[in-house]
Amino acid sequence: MYFYSLWDNLVAWYYNIRWIDLLVSIAILIVFLAFRKLFTRYLFTFVLRRFDSHLAVLRWLQAFERPLQAFFTLIGTYLALRYFMHEQWTFIIGIDRIYRSIGIILLGWGIYNVSASSSLMLESMSKRFGLDATSMIIPFLSKVLRVIVVVLVITIVGGEWGFSINGLVAGMGLGSLAVALAAQETLSNVIAGIIIILERPFSKGDWISTPDIEGIVEDITFRSSKIRTFTDALVIVPNSKLAAQPITNGSQMGKRKISFPLRVALDSNRDALARVVSRIQSELDTDDNVVADSAMVKFNEFNESSLGILVQCFTKTAAWGENLEYRQHLNLMILDILEEEKVKLAYPTQRIVMQEVEASS
Repeated sequence: MYFYSLWDNLVAWYYNIRWIDLLVSIAILIVFLAFRKLFTRYLFTFVLRRFDSHLAVLRWLQAFERPLQAFFTLIGTYLALRYFMHEQWTFIIGIDRIYRSIGIILLGWGIYNVSASSSLMLESMSKRFGLDATSMIIPFLSKVLRVIVVVLVITIVGGEWGFSINGLVAGMGLGSLAVALAAQETLSNVIAGIIIILERPFSKGDWISTPDIEGIVEDITFRSSKIRTFTDALVIVPNSKLAAQPITNGSQMGKRKISFPLRVALDSNRDALARVVSRIQSELDTDDNVVADSAMVKFNEFNESSLGILVQCFTKTAAWGENLEYRQHLNLMILDILEEEKVKLAYPTQRIVMQEVEASS
């Protein structure tokens, strides 16, 4: 009996269908699906003709391209259902709310795309404030804007369906205290990350050194920073710890200092020692790799087992590898001068003085 009843219902439903209206509705939907891309392209062309700044307007339109196509399809389904249902439309509970909610989501989708870090709005802001491509401020603002857009869309859609957000806001206010107490360290890392992003003591790709770590910055997030050490290990440092330490940014150096004591033997000839100092000074003054007027070579100290010569200069390159190459060149040049002047390098020595004591008569 059940199957006979079901068959009767299906037959009744079949004969009650308004086939003309159904075909027209399907045709409406097909037209909107077929012409959604053409509609978007025509709209782009029309808008671009009305404005002079084609590139600027095109960038904004590209953010809404896919949402517009989806919205055009949404209109097609809405009109098709509206035509087919006629007077029964009012009995479909929530159908208008569904379409309004989808429209709000599509609008939020477009605004979400506009708030990308590569968007025209944030790019113009970056140029106005002189921010380079390594700045973390623009990605930070992009993330904040996107979070705000998502929250607003959820709030508006919830309000469309009758959900009150007052209780949610009150709950968030009461829960924020508990979250703050339970996540003090995380919050301190986030605050330190914001400070690092805004003050920019370093950027991605910079070589930095602190009392605890040295390496290349690979990424900066709200909670931590990723640093690749020179042993190729990836170290994740909490931002609060990183911000509390002195940071040396080697990538910001325009030149690199070389300074070391050159210790020669105590019995070195005075004139030969003076020639060594003069020749090293002259070599550094005429070297194209050394910053002009930065070289200083002075006989500056007496030690227990050596005479000290200070050798100091700044190289034009700050790259560590190139700096090491020049240090090698400098050391070999100094060895040549010492050999030519017959001045020997000092080595640790100890002298024992023995006095003859007269025997008492």
